[in-house]
Amino acid sequence: MGGAVAKASVTETKLEAKINEVVRRRESRGSSTTSFNSIILKFPKIDESFRKCRTAFHEFDEDGNGAIDHQELKSCFRKLEINFTDEEINDLFQACDINEDMQITFNEFIVLLCLVYLLKEGPTAQHAIAMPNLEATFEILVDAFTCLDKNKDGYVSKDEMIDAINETASGERSSGRIAMKRFEEMDWDRNGAVNIKEFLFAFTHWVGIEEGDDDEEEEDDEVKI
Repeated sequence: MGGAVAKASVTETKLEAKINEVVRRRESRGSSTTSFNSIILKFPKIDESFRKCRTAFHEFDEDGNGAIDHQELKSCFRKLEINFTDEEINDLFQACDINEDMQITFNEFIVLLCLVYLLKEGPTAQHAIAMPNLEATFEILVDAFTCLDKNKDGYVSKDEMIDAINETASGERSSGRIAMKRFEEMDWDRNGAVNIKEFLFAFTHWVGIEEGDDDEEEEDDEVKI
């Protein structure tokens, strides 16, 4: 299965190496997700869970500017009783500030929480704030990534994505084009190997969560994939 060549060219930070180690350990347990189509069917449930996190996001956005800065993130961790060092918080902030604008937007906040969940390998004191079923949602996401990463090396390759889409598309002529589009949406740094962070960022867009959404937006919008 593809992926080994792409992985060889990947340069990992200390944080990424730690996260990928956890992912590979989780992947060794296998996946209950059977196909890419079964992942798509869970989009509405995941979308609803994400939207319920907005109250918490606004709570941590202390100055109300629509994003969480570095100091607000430290305050967020204290409130969630997440015991990370300043260095670890800095690394997470940089890893999830995908636009490099020194702010964590809502999409980035979701990804950050999932990475924290992975690093803690368990609940992140989420009961202290209103984030219902977030742990279960993160488990679905990790399981979905495990399903795509067939060779369990911690990365999804282009070939693995094509295989996953082909399994769902049942030989449709457009399946190759769809797979390439989905892979390009995940491969943010264009290095040919998708890690769990890149997968999570793509997933927030796939389920329909956009930066401008608010709590009042209708939850029955059509899911596009």
